[in-house]
Amino acid sequence: MFGNWLKTGVLMAAIMALFGALGGMIGGGSGMVLALLLGGGMNIFSYWFSDKMVLSMYNAQEIDEASSPYLFRIVAELAARAALPMPRVYIIDEAQPNAFATGRNPEHAAVAVTSGILQLLSARELRGVLAHELAHVEHRDILISTISATMAGAISALANFAMFFGGRDSEGRRNPLAGILVALLAPIAASLIQMAISRAREFDADRGGATTSGDPGALADALAKIEAYARGLPMGAAEAHPETAQMMIVNPLAGGGIAGLFATHPPTEERIARLRAMR
Repeated sequence: MFGNWLKTGVLMAAIMALFGALGGMIGGGSGMVLALLLGGGMNIFSYWFSDKMVLSMYNAQEIDEASSPYLFRIVAELAARAALPMPRVYIIDEAQPNAFATGRNPEHAAVAVTSGILQLLSARELRGVLAHELAHVEHRDILISTISATMAGAISALANFAMFFGGRDSEGRRNPLAGILVALLAPIAASLIQMAISRAREFDADRGGATTSGDPGALADALAKIEAYARGLPMGAAEAHPETAQMMIVNPLAGGGIAGLFATHPPTEERIARLRAMR
């Protein structure tokens, strides 16, 4: 738990530094101060409300036992096995099979799955996926992923502002080239922060989920199916908010090439191999 609080603190400090640097490039000393204040405010806002923002981005609809007993009961059973409070459960109306967990702690957690994943996976495979997401809750890294998603979006927006209005040099003179440079580099820096957080965490959640479900092969089979189907089914919400891609169990973005350099997930083949080795 302490390690995750440390990661969260480092993440927030890195984001503050990026905000300060961007503010300085846009508006000199006064711009830096304003950006740092904005970054501090965004950190506080993200801690309390980032999960609601992400769920809203995906138009996720909350369900209960009456409206979706099949899904609700699987989550309830796995949460009990993991000794976790029952999270809120959401369905996203998207054909692409995928899932994520969000929230600031286990007491305020939510698990969201797409309608596509409910149609694609067997009950056994779905248990494996949901156990993986509950492992993220148990490891308390849902806060890190949710904050990094919302803050990376804010950094990208600030970088776009820099490109339109130009940066300023140390003497306060407008420097459009600096603004363009910042606009290009800041989103990359935000992506690198997310990538550093995400990759090892997925392996840990795979292992934790396999332990909770008692069936490593179920998650391995699910990952193979999700990876195969997700490639051919774009997810509109994820494409519109690519900073949230690192929250998903499998990368939902269609882009390849240079985008692959900033992939937030380890190779699915490696994840599957590790899970099959657990058997």
